[in-house]
Amino acid sequence: MLCIQRYMPEAYRFFLALFITEELLDFPLEFLSVENMELSSVESENVSTQRSIQKGGLRTMPFIIVNEGFERVASVGLRANMILYLKSEYHLSNATGASILFLWGAISNFMPTLGAFLADSYLGRFRVIGIGSIISLIGITMLWLTALFRAARPLSCDARVESCTMPNHAQLALLFMSFAVMSVGSGGIRPCSLAFGADQFDRPENPENPKILQRFFNWYYASVGISVMISVTVIVYIQTEKGWILGFGVPVGLMLCSTVMFFMGSSLYIKVKANASLFTGFFQVVAASFKNKHLAFPSKSSNRWFHRNKGSKIIVPTNKIRFLNKACILKNPEKDVTSTGEAVDPWSLCTVKQVEEFKALIKVLPIWSTGIIIAVTVNQHSIPVLQANSMDRHVIGNFKIPPGSFDVFALLTLTIWVALYDQLLVRQIAKVTKRPQGLSLKQRMGIGLFLSCIGMVVSAIVERKRRDAAIRQGLSRDQYGVVNMSAFWLVPQYSLIGLAEAFNAIGQIEFYYSQFPKSMTSIGVALFALGNAVGNLVGSLIVGMVNEYSKQGGRVSWVSNNLNQGHYDYYYWILAILSLANFFYFLGCSWAYGPSDDPKQWDDEEEEEEVQEMQFLKGSSSPIISSR
Repeated sequence: MLCIQRYMPEAYRFFLALFITEELLDFPLEFLSVENMELSSVESENVSTQRSIQKGGLRTMPFIIVNEGFERVASVGLRANMILYLKSEYHLSNATGASILFLWGAISNFMPTLGAFLADSYLGRFRVIGIGSIISLIGITMLWLTALFRAARPLSCDARVESCTMPNHAQLALLFMSFAVMSVGSGGIRPCSLAFGADQFDRPENPENPKILQRFFNWYYASVGISVMISVTVIVYIQTEKGWILGFGVPVGLMLCSTVMFFMGSSLYIKVKANASLFTGFFQVVAASFKNKHLAFPSKSSNRWFHRNKGSKIIVPTNKIRFLNKACILKNPEKDVTSTGEAVDPWSLCTVKQVEEFKALIKVLPIWSTGIIIAVTVNQHSIPVLQANSMDRHVIGNFKIPPGSFDVFALLTLTIWVALYDQLLVRQIAKVTKRPQGLSLKQRMGIGLFLSCIGMVVSAIVERKRRDAAIRQGLSRDQYGVVNMSAFWLVPQYSLIGLAEAFNAIGQIEFYYSQFPKSMTSIGVALFALGNAVGNLVGSLIVGMVNEYSKQGGRVSWVSNNLNQGHYDYYYWILAILSLANFFYFLGCSWAYGPSDDPKQWDDEEEEEEVQEMQFLKGSSSPIISSR
């Protein structure tokens, strides 16, 4: 229904940048999208030393914002209506089309992690964004070619009166390659764009630096929010009313402008060199633990045999997951550590803090896993589009809302809710819960999971009502017939999923933030994106299993091409049951995790100016954090 990675932070920031006071904007902006996966605690110094008076600043904003905004319009506009393209032009079944789009979503959510790693460790942000822009342009152009050239897709036919030809291997290969190439390209742009823009404005020596950054973030998210709104309305309308050639051609033109604009500003950019990735430290802990597996643990009364940074407050590792403690055991202090206190071989010896950070990551994994099923439910985009396409979509006169534009209702619901929560509800709830932020992090996640279950129940009931109406109207064998039932019956399920997303996604990311040190804040966003990717894989698996099981014995598949003969309401009930089971699983994981309201104290090794920036980004009172 509503892809978390695509809509939430952009729309949320768009409305907040326009309507909400600056006081309410003081919260962790780095969590609003995967774009900040690669921020690290050592980059402030690099930015300062490499900055030149002649580079960076306000004049770079149009190039960066246009690059990101046009890329969003192009990519989101293509995804929203894609199930109809696969069904009408490639003659794919509903189940096959939904599975393909789930897999596309999975790849698209995996790629930003890889893009952030490459930018962080090897290539730098400028190169990764530039390469990603070119690759995205190639991928979108490839998709446009499938609509432009008749030979690139099966022969057109009227499925009502004849059997349609299925696509051959070459036609499918071109289609799938375009999806994969677009995913790779967006994986280069999205994890780097926001951080790269911040590099142009981040001047720690300037006392007005936090306000300048806040202004940039507001403009950035406002522009991207507008881009998403244009995608699910204007671009989808063009595809529906003017055809696929123009509907795909417009995104190609936008992506070309995006790429050209980015490179036009090349001489103006501040280009920060790549640094070591946060992920490298985790791999080092695992490697050092196995290398030192033969070592005996030091006595409990001794802390001199554990390697730690000078001045570190964490001097002894905890006993949880004790095997990992061997990664920080000193065998020979004179040979293992340099005169500056650093390990001679970081793949054989890690600090106590590195070990504890890795343990913190492992500890949250059970709660992280509870986000997989809700990722399945909120990414139920294809089927609601098919439902809307079979219903009366008239609004005023002959104007009809495109079936792919109904996502806007979830988007608006989410945005209105988070604004009301911040302005009106937090203080009232805080009086009851005695917490400044109102609901606890786990409560927000749990409410989101429960709402996703209710959303699937409502989806099942509405689909049952739609199917019964189609049968009464004699449309049981007409898969292209339009049921005399308003498509606005779908709005409640979109709204519930939007609310579920607001509660769970926001709570989940803030939960990671509270449990990790500042140096690992980007890992929380990476985890969330990974959960969304796994959710898309699981969604594809569920559709395939339901299709294969339900059509055994010659029966009509529950996810049949003909919605009126299938039982999509049963499919929704399966998701509702899985969501309910996931809710109880979350309750167990939450109980096992223990208290989480009091964040663990970690070493504060950041420079003073970076601490000020983090205080601006964190915002103690606002619970609104997301990463769509």
